[in-house]
Amino acid sequence: MRTLVVIAHQNLEESKVNARWIEELKKYPDEFTIHNLGNSYEFDVVKEQEMIKSHDKLVLQFPIYWFNCPPNMKKWLDDVFIEGWAYGKNNQIKNHKVSLLVSAGIKEKNYSKNGRYKYSLNEILVPFEVSFSYMEANYQGFFASYGAEYDLTTNDIENDLPQMLDFIRSI
Repeated sequence: MRTLVVIAHQNLEESKVNARWIEELKKYPDEFTIHNLGNSYEFDVVKEQEMIKSHDKLVLQFPIYWFNCPPNMKKWLDDVFIEGWAYGKNNQIKNHKVSLLVSAGIKEKNYSKNGRYKYSLNEILVPFEVSFSYMEANYQGFFASYGAEYDLTTNDIENDLPQMLDFIRSI
C-alpha cells in the first residue's frame, strides 16, 4: 500500500513541524511518495491525476492558513479534482482513501467553542470532508499538530512522530 503525500507550505524552510514530518516520511520510500507543490500555482493536471491514481492513499499535508489550506493547495484541488475525473461520470477518486495532515500554529485550546476562534479544527476542516464525500472518496479524517507558533519544542514534535506515522499507515 503506497501513500501519496501532497505538501503545500508557503515557507517550508522555516517550518518546524511540516519540515520534520517530511524528513520522517522520507525514511520510508517504499511506503510514502512525497510530492511538494512548493510555491507553484501551475500544475500538469493529467500528471497529477495519474500520480494520485497510482497510489492507494492520498494525504494532503499543510499548515492551517487563514483557517484553510494554503492558496496553492486550494488551486491544486480546484485544478486536479475536476468533473469527469473526481466526480460525475468516470469518477477516478471514488473509494480512494484520503486524509489530512495539518499543523496549526495556534494552541489546541483556542480551537474550541470557548476558545479564541470558537470552532474546533474538526469544524474548520469540514469543507474538506464534504468535498471528499461529494467525490465519493473515503475520507479518513486528519492528524494535527498544534502550537507551532508558541511553545512547541523539538521534543514535542519528535514525540508526535510515531502517532503521525501510525495515523497515516492506518488509513
